[in-house]
Order: sequence, then C-alpha cells, then structure tokens
Amino acid sequence: MTAPTTHREVELKFRVHPLFTLPDLSGLSSRVEKQPPINLVAVYHDTEALSLFRWQVTMRRREGGLDAGWHLKLPVPDTHEGVRDELHAPLSAGLVGQVPAELVDIIAPLIQDQALAPVVELRTQRTPHIFYSAEGLALIELVDDTVQVLDDAGAIVSIFREIEVELQAHDSQSARNTMTAACDALLAAGALPGSVSKAASALGPRASAPADVPDLPMPSPSGMAADAIRATIASHVRDLIFADVAVRRNLPDAVHQVRVSARRIRSVLRTFEPLLDREWSVQLSEELAWLADEMGLIRDSEVLEKRLLSHITLIPIEDGYVSGIAIKQALDRRIEVARQGALAAIRSDRHTYLVQDLIEASRAPKLLDGAYQACEDVLPDLVAKTWRVLRKSCGALELGGPAHEWHAARIKAKRARYAVDCIAPIFGGKVAKFGKALAAVTEVLGDHQDAFVAQEFLRELAQQDSTDGRTGYALGLLHGVELEAEMDSRFEFVEFWEKARHAAQNSGLIST
Repeated sequence: MTAPTTHREVELKFRVHPLFTLPDLSGLSSRVEKQPPINLVAVYHDTEALSLFRWQVTMRRREGGLDAGWHLKLPVPDTHEGVRDELHAPLSAGLVGQVPAELVDIIAPLIQDQALAPVVELRTQRTPHIFYSAEGLALIELVDDTVQVLDDAGAIVSIFREIEVELQAHDSQSARNTMTAACDALLAAGALPGSVSKAASALGPRASAPADVPDLPMPSPSGMAADAIRATIASHVRDLIFADVAVRRNLPDAVHQVRVSARRIRSVLRTFEPLLDREWSVQLSEELAWLADEMGLIRDSEVLEKRLLSHITLIPIEDGYVSGIAIKQALDRRIEVARQGALAAIRSDRHTYLVQDLIEASRAPKLLDGAYQACEDVLPDLVAKTWRVLRKSCGALELGGPAHEWHAARIKAKRARYAVDCIAPIFGGKVAKFGKALAAVTEVLGDHQDAFVAQEFLRELAQQDSTDGRTGYALGLLHGVELEAEMDSRFEFVEFWEKARHAAQNSGLIST
C-alpha cells in the first residue's frame, strides 16, 4: 500500500445566513487577494451507523480545487478545537464507493468490520480569500462557501452557507494573530461558531451521536463505583484505539501509547477485581497482556537505542564512535523486525476481536453487586491494597540488592500509580498529588530498569563473535556508564520513596 500524505489542518468554521456580508478584513494583513470561485463536489463515506462521524473523523472523495482527491481527517489528541490531521490520497486511488485500502487500514479500529459506502454528497461553490504578509507569505485562507446537500437521487434537499478560516503559516505568530483577528471580526459581524463538518451538519443529529466508545464523566465520591469503572475503562479504551490508529500511521511514540493504554486497562481490571466478573476480567486482561507484549520489543528497543546513543558522549570520542556503530546496527535490525511484528499483531484477527471486546467492555463491563456502592465506600480500600503491596516490596529493597527485586518493585509501583490515577478525578487534589509522587517513583525505577537492560544488551553484544577487540572495549566502557546510572537510580529512589510515603499519608485515603 502507498502511504498517504499528511497535512496538519488548523481551521475554524462559522455558520452565516445567506445574505451575510463579510466585514472589511483588509486591514488585518498587508494584502488580501480574492480568488476566483471554485466548484467542489465531495462524496462522504462512512458506515451505515455513521461510525466515523461519531468518532469526529471524516472520509471524503472530493473533485475540484488544488487538493482534489481522497481526504481522511482525524482529530489530534491534546489540541484545541479545529486542529486535525488530513491524510490525502489521489483521486485515482479509488472511485466513489471504493475507499483506498491504505486509508481503510488506518481507520480499521474505528469501523471494525463494517463496510464503507457513500452517505452524503455536497456541492460547494467556494470563494477563497488569501491574506498575505508584507514578505508575500500566505498567512491565512478564508473561504466563503455556499453548500448544496444532495439526496441519493441527486436532488438538492438543502442549502446553507459557511465560512472557514484556515491557518496557512503554522510557524508564524503573525499568522496566528491574523487568524484570531479574522475570527473575532466574523463573530462581531454576527457569524456563529461551528464545530462540526459540513457533512455532519447535512446528516443531522445521528452524525453527532456519541462514538462507539462513550466519553463518560467521572462520578462524585458519593456516586456509584460502577460509573467510575465504566468511565475509566472507556477513557483508556479510547486512548488505545486512537493509539492503534497512530501506529498504523507510523507516528512517533504510538507503540508506547498502545502499550501504556493496555497496561492501564489491565490495572483497572486488577485493582477493581473484587467488583468484576472474574472470568470476564481475567480473559480480557490476558488478551491485553498479549497486545502489550507484541508492542514491547519495538518500544524497548527504541528506548534502548536512544539511551545508549545519548550515553556514548560520556566515553572518549573514538570509543563512542565505534560503539555507536555497533549499537545502531544491532538495534536497527531488532527494531525493524519488531516493527513488522507489531504491525502484524494489530492487523490480526486476534487484535480485531480484542478491540471489539474492549468496546463492549467500555459500554457494559461485567460488574458484580459490590460495584453499585458509593465510590467513597469501596474504592479507597481497593487502592490501599495496591499501596500495601508496593510498600512491602519497597521496604525490602537494599541498595546492594539484586536487580530483579528492584524490577519487581517497579511493576508494583506502576500498579499502585495506575490505581491512584483511576480515582484521582473523583477524590481531588491530595489524591492527585499522591499519584504524581508515585509517578516519580515509577520513573526512577524505570530508569533503573533501563540501565540494567542496557548492561545486559552491551554484555551480549560484546560477546558476539563478530565484535572485535576495540569495539568490545568501547562497549565495556559504556557498560560502566550504565552500571553507574543503575546505582544512581537506587540512591534517587530513596528520596522519591520518602515523598511518596508522605503523599500517601496526606492523601486521606491510606494510612502508612
């Protein structure tokens, strides 16, 4: 499959009445050019249930204009309204009703096995206005659209007018200021801000219904624990599904986010196990463990390579050079094999079934009667259990003790941290501070484990028959750096552990 091109879109929409007059915007930039009108024909594709629209994703095939072709628009996590990634494939990639395979693969977690078909056709007469800086840089584009909505027979069923303002120079503060000023002027002139696409507006309320995985509010302390479990599972499932999409796009850190989301869902299942059907939760947890393992090799190899290549600056230059070559060659091979394995895993039937199970879990987790009690009555004790397990493990650690005991403590610290994170939105600030303190503990224990893994890798690489004496010596120097880093992490842990103990006591949930 040919990889689609990607464009980051920053755009705001405004709905206006047919007789709306654009305000005078000529003073917002050095030059404003009104372009000739363009006629666009866009056919939007979705499932029968409008799954994509409900995920706030659009798939269209558009003719006309400079960017004619297939467009897949995806929301960008942790950004403000109006920011989306637009993936583009040429018109030749497929006729109407034949969505290009490379785009279908990317959205597979969002639609499951549902077929895509045309759902609405829009014909737009667009009048663009380009705002330029004194240097001739295009700052923003404002388009004035008159949109016709057609039914299956090609008859016009409605007409509306919309104005869009899109950022052109993404790295320019001047462009952002111009966009803000233009939007303020439109609002002052009576334009109404819009948040849904033209096609979603045309399709009506069904296109704006909740996604397959709902975005649920967390309950108050007196609310039911069942609602907290649903909301927490749903949040992490949403994260996992969009991280899955990001892996298919080969985005940075995507594999890590899949792994983190899988671990967090497993932590929810483990922490709240007394409130869940055991057979159901164990089976789901096992499948999540499989997914995390499949993502593990590539993530661990990427982290290891980045770590070691940064640490070679701590040994003599000539030794760093030869060790860097050996490390990069070995880990690049491992990463490529792992990447193929990770992609095969998320495109497998097993993964498809897992995502379906997770979607169902987000809607209707299998709860026991105890889950229908108040959060404040049942959740703190369940979190306290994870803390007690961690406290016992960390209390037995010795500065000169074996690495596997420190690694075991790290796993327990993650479980406790995830458990606290689950209830922090319910119980407030002091619990959130406890979670941050545990995050610091897990981070330093993670650094410890990374240093240990690095030593094991360096030792293994140095012992290979293909490694010459000079390279082996350089790898040995780097091994010493990692050994020192491991011990430094143990001393840092002592400080962070004390802070975590105090945070636990101050949280009001757990006595130490």
